[in-house]
Amino acid sequence: MDSETRDPATIRDAADLRAQFGAVGPLAAGKVLDHIDGYARRFIALAPFLVLASADAAGQADASPRGDAPGFVAVPDARTLVIPDRRGNNRIDSFRNIIESPGIGVIFFVPGIDETLRVNGTAAVTRDRALLEPMRAQGTVPTVGLVVRVREAFFHCGKALMRAQLWDPARHVARDTFPSLGRILADQTAASDIPEAEARIAESYRTRLY
Repeated sequence: MDSETRDPATIRDAADLRAQFGAVGPLAAGKVLDHIDGYARRFIALAPFLVLASADAAGQADASPRGDAPGFVAVPDARTLVIPDRRGNNRIDSFRNIIESPGIGVIFFVPGIDETLRVNGTAAVTRDRALLEPMRAQGTVPTVGLVVRVREAFFHCGKALMRAQLWDPARHVARDTFPSLGRILADQTAASDIPEAEARIAESYRTRLY
């Protein structure tokens, strides 16, 4: 038995976990829907940003940001979402995970609103041109997208974002107080010097968003 298993402070039993937190309130217990209702549909139409969580067959988890103009995620029916893939760095972490293990979680953010929308379900990677053509942006049709089959959809209270004061401009960090991505990657990878790395990142932001 390893030291982590012996640690009495580690909670490993579901009943013990529930006892730690107490009963679920009626609003929290009853808010989970099995579909996208009118409120969720409207929230998704306002959302320019989401975080997609996935895991591979071994349970190794990953979370990936996705963003575009508000309404970039389509809701063809109450139990389906379509998330277009915009150009990235070709790591395809989420897609590889979903091919191995289709379960996903999505959280939608709307600037200025502290509450978020959580959607859980399963996903498949599609290259269906007829499905993706309506999701054209800046003249570019996404090469692939995710078709999400909704299992759960519910709104999450605003406490986390309120504590973070995420939307308060007074809390925003000046960009020059933290190193650029080019500088960070040059230091971490030694694949290029700082000016070259910064130039590559700037060029990708300028010409390869779509």
